[in-house]
Amino acid sequence: MILWLSALFEKPTFAVGFCFLFLSSCATYQGKVQKSRQMIMAGQTSQAVEELKTLAEKADGDKLVYLLDYGTALQLNGQFKESNQIFLAADKLSEQIDYQSATRVAGSLLLNEEMVQYKGDTFEKIFINAYLAMNFLELNQLDDALVESRRINEKYQKLRAEEKKVFELNPFAKYLSALIWEADQKWDDAIIAYSEAYKLDPNISHLREDLIRTSKKARRKDEHESWKKQFPEVIEKPEWYDKSYGELVILVQQGWGPRKDFNPMDYHWPILKPVYSQTQKARLVIDGVGSFDSGLVYNTEVAAIKTLQEDALSLVGRRIAGRVAKDLAAQEIRKKNEALGAIAWIAMVASDRADLRQWSTLPQTIQVVRVFLKAGDYKFNLQGLDNAGQPTVDSLAGREVKIRAGRKTFVNWRTVK
Repeated sequence: MILWLSALFEKPTFAVGFCFLFLSSCATYQGKVQKSRQMIMAGQTSQAVEELKTLAEKADGDKLVYLLDYGTALQLNGQFKESNQIFLAADKLSEQIDYQSATRVAGSLLLNEEMVQYKGDTFEKIFINAYLAMNFLELNQLDDALVESRRINEKYQKLRAEEKKVFELNPFAKYLSALIWEADQKWDDAIIAYSEAYKLDPNISHLREDLIRTSKKARRKDEHESWKKQFPEVIEKPEWYDKSYGELVILVQQGWGPRKDFNPMDYHWPILKPVYSQTQKARLVIDGVGSFDSGLVYNTEVAAIKTLQEDALSLVGRRIAGRVAKDLAAQEIRKKNEALGAIAWIAMVASDRADLRQWSTLPQTIQVVRVFLKAGDYKFNLQGLDNAGQPTVDSLAGREVKIRAGRKTFVNWRTVK
């Protein structure tokens, strides 16, 4: 590394000029995507898609993170097929062998961590397959959704071997895979996945009912009795086992996840700022049936904040290495020109800032509404509710849906206010 730095600074004026150019011209990731997020909040999702498409088409170290936000915008715009094309590309990119060129690694030490290719946080990587699965469910492509369930399981196996934390393992993805297995009437796979989701987070909405229902359908008598004893408050409903019934499953993406920003005490360090959302949950109203409120499955905000906290120690190490590299580079320049060496050191330190890249269009939470209904045609509304249970501007009115006997029907809804 030292030899590489020495070679770079054989032309000190070039190195100093590069530092100043980087400092003056490089906007943060948050600044680049802010306009697109504002468009989404204003209901201008098609414009947001075009804005993010331009950014995502650039083949640079930020390509993965742009693809993630672009794929989300496409989903919000109802372009589920196109969204999955982007998420499939993102999944492939995220799984590539970790490789950084000497130039990019050295650049991250001399300037800032944004010089290194964005890899994505663990919970983000699992979210990719969850979003693929949700899109396939919207497209009624259950077989393809099942493929993503298997991919989620493969990632879980790998990440568990790496001893990742529970919040990093993204319990929503495991719960979603259980839903998909149940939709395909693979009862053994479903109860296994529900049980694993319970180990990750026993407070997931509806999970106790799911464990009792699917263990019975899987004909696991002892397990069924065990779950019933563990959850005596759960009353089994006849419609769970009535083949003339189907189920409506509403997957609610509520609000906005926290956003990275510079720490006001020291801009070298990132912090996550929660984003206020008026809508805190959803109410499903089915004509002639009744109303049902959403329950929490996964808190993205908590996962993101914990992930950043877990990375703190590693970030300290990288900061120390970066400062050493800057000192060495400045010393090399001082050997040729004392004044330029001082200027170079100032420029490199000034350019060193927190990395604000993240999948910035993720929701604050994932919630679910599940209702068993007799087979037939239904019309429903979705209404956002605030903390006091009062209606918000987020709403979906007059949606028609066909419930098939013995089948699940999935609807994905995002609140943005």
